[in-house]
Amino acid sequence: MQTSLLLKLVIAVITVSQLSSCAVVAVGGVAATVTVLADRRTAGVQAIDKGIEWEANSALSKRFGDNAHITVTSFNQKVLLTGEVKDADIKGEAGAYVKAMKNVRSVFNELRIGPNSSYTSRANDAYLESKIKTQMIFTEKLPSNSMAIVAEGSSVYLLGILTQDEADLAKKITSNTNGVKDVYVYFDIISDAEKTRLEKEGKATQSQSDSPPKYQ
Repeated sequence: MQTSLLLKLVIAVITVSQLSSCAVVAVGGVAATVTVLADRRTAGVQAIDKGIEWEANSALSKRFGDNAHITVTSFNQKVLLTGEVKDADIKGEAGAYVKAMKNVRSVFNELRIGPNSSYTSRANDAYLESKIKTQMIFTEKLPSNSMAIVAEGSSVYLLGILTQDEADLAKKITSNTNGVKDVYVYFDIISDAEKTRLEKEGKATQSQSDSPPKYQ
């Protein structure tokens, strides 16, 4: 019962986040105000990330078939590879392919050598991702929409555009979530001044520049 309620809540919050920068969500009969911060990537970078994921996922699936189960996640043109591969050669080849792709800034190859994960394991990881996402949504001043959360075998990988304080908070929340084994972070750290600039502009997706934020 609790699991079903949580999943419904996640779907509701994500749906609302696409419609407004501020939402009121009912939780257990109590209205809770949720501040949904905009994605700090520009519209152009978001499109590039989607293109990288689509191209890489399609190419690697065709190339390796059942010899690998690879998930490609791109955020701010930094690419994370998670999943399982048959041997070290496939892991290296997959990493090299993505690294050579246009618009890819860097690659974090976290592929594990071993049999493909089961559907049960993948379902558990998906639930873990939703649980962490929900906690971050309800954490004040934490820009959950400027992060990607990937769970693989109960290990959690975080990418995003955050200040150092935000990054520390995100890692703490993830580490304290029941069921999480390890936490790995690949954040782009921005200054408080850059954060203020993005917030004054409103949604970063409305920016006319496709350049990523200035990093420390």
